Amino acid sequence: MTTPLLRVEGVSKRYGAHVGCLEIGFDLWPGEVLAVAGESGSGKTTLLNCVAGRLQPDAGCIEFDTRHDGPQDIYAMSEPRRRLLARTDWGYVHQNPRDGLRIGVSAGANVGERLMAVGARHYGRIRGTTCDWMNKVELDPARINDLPATFSGGMQQRLQIARNLVTHPRLMFMDEPTASLDVSVQARLLDLLRGLTRELGLAAIVVTHDLAVARLLAHRLMIMKEGRVVESGLTDQVLDDPQHPYTQLLVSSVLQA
Repeated sequence: MTTPLLRVEGVSKRYGAHVGCLEIGFDLWPGEVLAVAGESGSGKTTLLNCVAGRLQPDAGCIEFDTRHDGPQDIYAMSEPRRRLLARTDWGYVHQNPRDGLRIGVSAGANVGERLMAVGARHYGRIRGTTCDWMNKVELDPARINDLPATFSGGMQQRLQIARNLVTHPRLMFMDEPTASLDVSVQARLLDLLRGLTRELGLAAIVVTHDLAVARLLAHRLMIMKEGRVVESGLTDQVLDDPQHPYTQLLVSSVLQA
């Protein structure tokens, strides 16, 4: 394959005098997981939102290899087409699962409505697919009619993952997917995410401040500081032999913790 799934070139975003991200570029290939790490305020979530079509950059180009028309600049698309892409070929997992769920409707409706958004209408099939996905993310299908508010934080996060994956996207965006969870719940969710990305051949961009999350999930790692990428490479290579002083500081702080 010679065409990346996602190509990011020269992406920049400023907030007045503050740099959100500056001249960032990378290719992402099918099935590849890229982690973007750095401290709070480093620009990693700004970059994620630019790439995910949620925040228009001031400069640069973001191309996605669409199923039918090949590579397309996502910001040259019409808004309806970009929204369709976001609920079919893309998924977005928020740090706070309540931002990615409809809390006022049942767990089953949260998953099923994404199927309906892409044309599914047979109630029995929608319910069956929803139950299958609840099983995949280790939720009891017997709770299909329960409201998300009755679920624990870890269960809500798994429900958000099911809601995103039910349409078989090719690219997932994850913004600190385990940061709001207890340590024991984090480990279980990370194992689930690692298994699903491998099983489904998903490409993903994972924003995290936790280098252990990057090591567990990602093939490649980019380190950001003050809106700039200061180091990138294979995850183990970057973490085991960091070259930039900032990366060395991040790695050493983890070793001392």
